[in-house]
Amino acid sequence: MENQTDVREFILMGLTNLWKLQHTLFAIFLLMYLASIVGNAAIVVVAIAEPKLHTPMYFFLGNLSCLDILFSTVTVPKMLAGFLLPVQTISFAGCMAQLHFFHFLGSSEVILLGIMAFDRYVAICNPLRYSIIMRKHVCQLLAAATWSTGFFHALMHTMATARLPFCGPNHIEHFLCDIKPLLKLACGSTHLNLMLLNTVTSCIAMGPFIATLLSYFYIITFLLFKVQSRSSKQKAFSTCGSHLMVVGLLYVPVLFNYMLPSVGNASQRDMMVTLIYSAVTPVLNPLIYTLRNQEVKAALVKILGRFSLSTEWK
Repeated sequence: MENQTDVREFILMGLTNLWKLQHTLFAIFLLMYLASIVGNAAIVVVAIAEPKLHTPMYFFLGNLSCLDILFSTVTVPKMLAGFLLPVQTISFAGCMAQLHFFHFLGSSEVILLGIMAFDRYVAICNPLRYSIIMRKHVCQLLAAATWSTGFFHALMHTMATARLPFCGPNHIEHFLCDIKPLLKLACGSTHLNLMLLNTVTSCIAMGPFIATLLSYFYIITFLLFKVQSRSSKQKAFSTCGSHLMVVGLLYVPVLFNYMLPSVGNASQRDMMVTLIYSAVTPVLNPLIYTLRNQEVKAALVKILGRFSLSTEWK
């Protein structure tokens, strides 16, 4: 089927049309974006530089931080530019690229959180077999499968959306190029796109979510009935609590946004939900993992101490 698109660029409507709020929102989201980059980059550096953190848990945490850096970079800078411009345009090719990377990184993060839940299940419920099950080669394969699945899932949506004819209005009621607002502008049938969105994307989201729930069901049961040591329970619940908070911050808005059966008319609601997991969650993730994790805090202090000493010697 030949693409009959007449539209060569789209206009992003952004979060709000109130010009008085634009500069305030720009400052707020710029600070959040910088905090996200610095916080997640710090976790990546710590996970690589500290030998004690060369474990599966921190390997996956490093991957999560990389995804958060890239995910927020795909969405937030374009949104920031929109706060300073009276009209924000994006080319058709640029729109498809943003759509691809948005779903690539978002779906990869959803899958990764499910794998991290499985890692905690094995570590807590099968500690003697943990080093065998979650060996280095297996962790690398799981990470590669996560990124690959996210990439091909996004490619499917990008190709299906790019083939649609866009011949009329080009105003996207969003601050980024996402599938649902784009489908409103299509001239042809969007039945295939909606089917892919409601089935494949729902499976991508629900599969890891169910795996996470099952993992934590077994973890909580194991801790309550088979672990006697109070300190061991506290340590396990602290680690799992951080992961569960991150899971909640990402899964709840994603499921809310993409499990709906149709395009609908709730554009403002969709934007607010997207804003949570594309701009807010990447800022909170490093805070959750550093403030609730003694090992990460100790490693950060150690690395900062080395840096300050090297600076003094210079």
